[in-house]
Amino acid sequence: MADSYLTSANVATFNKTDMDLLVRDVLDDAPFLSVLAAMPVRGNTFSYTKLTANPSVGFRAVNDGIETTKSTYSKITLDLGVLDASWAMDVAAAQVDERGIEHILAIEAMNHLRQAMVEVEEQILNGTNNIASNAFNGLANQSNLDGLADAQVVSAGGTTANTGSSVYLVRTGDADVQVLWGQGGVISMGDFQIVERAGSSTGRFPAYYQPITGWVGCKVASIYSVVRICNLTADSGKGLTDALIAQAIEKFPSGRGPNYVVMNRRSLRQLQSSRTATNPTGAPAPFPSESFGIPIITTDSIKSTEALLS
Repeated sequence: MADSYLTSANVATFNKTDMDLLVRDVLDDAPFLSVLAAMPVRGNTFSYTKLTANPSVGFRAVNDGIETTKSTYSKITLDLGVLDASWAMDVAAAQVDERGIEHILAIEAMNHLRQAMVEVEEQILNGTNNIASNAFNGLANQSNLDGLADAQVVSAGGTTANTGSSVYLVRTGDADVQVLWGQGGVISMGDFQIVERAGSSTGRFPAYYQPITGWVGCKVASIYSVVRICNLTADSGKGLTDALIAQAIEKFPSGRGPNYVVMNRRSLRQLQSSRTATNPTGAPAPFPSESFGIPIITTDSIKSTEALLS
């Protein structure tokens, strides 16, 4: 049986409940975030101890000893980023909704929260190099995943600039990749207020305003937690295949393989096309849901306009 971990739907909560809102309701457009293991953090930083070198052990002869060394550890401290989904709406615009002001305010809050979860997922995958530079490090800018020669990188060999894409094989869990929700996992939703806002061209107007903030980060506990397939392009023969996924799986330690293969829609189509080409019946292969028994997560948070890794 596969391991089961707490996810954001179990960990993160909203402090405001009068809209009967659950975190899982706003994870619809963030499929990778919805399955990624999660944990609450008391403040806005998180520290953990990382094993950097194993101890030495061995066999010895009778009446003789061996030289031993201890394990080596390092302390890692991660800074969480401020997630801000605050919003405002002109009072006059809210009054237009025939179902009442409360209806449109609830819809707008839901939309901002849903997009906030998308932003978190994009940050986890793409990191500060490509999304928010003042947030937290993601997978793409890990030092063992951001260069072509890195040990945890497999290249598809695409050469057309700025048409690249990546596929991530991820092992999630307490000792691997985990999303961190700060302040005990609470996303603070303030009460609606009527505030004065500057007009788009002149004057001022009254608006409903709701502050929504939280703290979030990402832990990549081991260099063996993620493998990246990079430089996937639309160039002939440079798309995603099961052979590339197999090369990536090989980079994981035995018994500690990935839980998910995370890709965008272009990569999914390329994988489907590669299977169609080798289908002995000649019929189109179905869109893949797994590769080598590992579930595929398809997300729009991975783009097809990445700079090629070099």
